[in-house]
Amino acid sequence: MSVWFDDGRAAGAGRGRRGQSGTAPGLDRERITAATVRLLDAEGPAKFSMRRLAADLGVTAMSLYWYVDSKDDLLELASDAVMGEVELPEAPPPGGDWQSRIRDLAAGYRALLIRHPWLSPLVGRFLNVGPNWSAFALCVQRIIRSTGLAPEHQTGALAAVFQFVYGFGTIEANFLKRCAESGLTQDQFFSYAMGAISREPELTPVVDASREMVEARGGQTVQEMRDRDFAFALDVLIAGIEARRRDSLPDPR
Repeated sequence: MSVWFDDGRAAGAGRGRRGQSGTAPGLDRERITAATVRLLDAEGPAKFSMRRLAADLGVTAMSLYWYVDSKDDLLELASDAVMGEVELPEAPPPGGDWQSRIRDLAAGYRALLIRHPWLSPLVGRFLNVGPNWSAFALCVQRIIRSTGLAPEHQTGALAAVFQFVYGFGTIEANFLKRCAESGLTQDQFFSYAMGAISREPELTPVVDASREMVEARGGQTVQEMRDRDFAFALDVLIAGIEARRRDSLPDPR
């Protein structure tokens, strides 16, 4: 079910399934996890394997099974490890500045998804109950509670903000990966794609309908335009939370 629920293995204890001879000098759970993250960042999940990891560590593939049961264990450990990169703000007191906390946490989560594009497909694959994922979830819950929303609306607000960030960051990471694979910058790729689209007559209504919005958005580069969109979308969500919070307050009359 989860590497974190299997007889204390998340603490790095050897299971002895293959005997003490299966271990390798200097090998431990932390080193294995760090190497897993490094390989996933460099090569992506498609090329990742126990054998590839063992070669990177200079050990036999069999020795890895002293610490983990499967490739899925490694992916789950790597997912939790990188979540530790997100700086978690303290929850404000009731009525405090929860808006800036949400913005900071959203920005950190977005940056993480871009920095580690292999992470987003794993988010729904595992239970995400490791120490870093749990700390992130607790931080989010405390900030959402501090908004003053009615309890029955808090999970919806949480989903609205952080599923938006997940989707935005995932698409952004995929676009950056596509640019890197093509050998083009974001701006070069965008210019090439828009040129190709504009030459297709059946797509003319789409281009015409979006032209005014794109021009009004401003920004000189793809990154600037994307950052403006992210900031405005987040402002809209925060304004919606604030409006619902005020709606739930008792009538002062």
